[in-house]
Amino acid sequence: MKTPKAINLTKLPSRAPSEFHKESTLREMKRIRQELIDLQNRLYAENKRSVLVVLQGMDASGKDGLIRRVFSGINPQGVRVHSFKEPTELELAHDFLWRVHQQVPPKGMIHVFNRSHYEDVLVTRVSGLVSNEEAKRRFTAINNFEKLLQQAGTTVLKFYLHVSEKEQRERLLERVTDPEKHWKYEAGDEDKAKQWPAYRAVYEDVFEHCNPSSCPWHLVPADQNWYKAYVVARSLRDALVKLDPQYPSSKGERPKPDATR
Repeated sequence: MKTPKAINLTKLPSRAPSEFHKESTLREMKRIRQELIDLQNRLYAENKRSVLVVLQGMDASGKDGLIRRVFSGINPQGVRVHSFKEPTELELAHDFLWRVHQQVPPKGMIHVFNRSHYEDVLVTRVSGLVSNEEAKRRFTAINNFEKLLQQAGTTVLKFYLHVSEKEQRERLLERVTDPEKHWKYEAGDEDKAKQWPAYRAVYEDVFEHCNPSSCPWHLVPADQNWYKAYVVARSLRDALVKLDPQYPSSKGERPKPDATR
């Protein structure tokens, strides 16, 4: 689902459309995952292009779980996941994209950003570390950065996992009440739900200024984990089908080892 230029997150659905049912969607998900295994192997063997998957969302939108569901069974030789935490002193001594550029995928690879360069125009604004004027300059830098990646042969897929304010509160509460989720709890989780309106505003600004037709955002209803994973997997599958990577010829060049072994 692609976003228009101006958007109000409070008016967007956070649950699957009524025509989608969990059981049939999970069956389709299995078929898509098998396609992804083949397509990723061909991309890796071809070694000419790459894919970057950007995942953003409110706290508790389910980025970690989505990665497990979408990439389960895909050979780890061809996939890397990177999570962007609070910048180190070394990273802060450089421009904000310096640490990001080091993690982009080389030829043949799929890289997944669990949070990304957009944190530097989201968290920084909500916390007051970056002014609106600086944010606008960073929007321009981000657009140019993504254009550079595309020109270098990287397909960039950007997903915002749209969890409702109510669902976020319930998931954050589970980190306290569910023993199996205690490890996810962080100091300050109680305040995160209160920040939903502030994050909504800065995300809507990102969608307005960093949403070119060549690299659009995909807004994914994220209250139901099965549907969220299906939408991302389907979009990734479709992008790889469009790339149509091919195994290299044995004539004159030595192909890479089979990434599925």
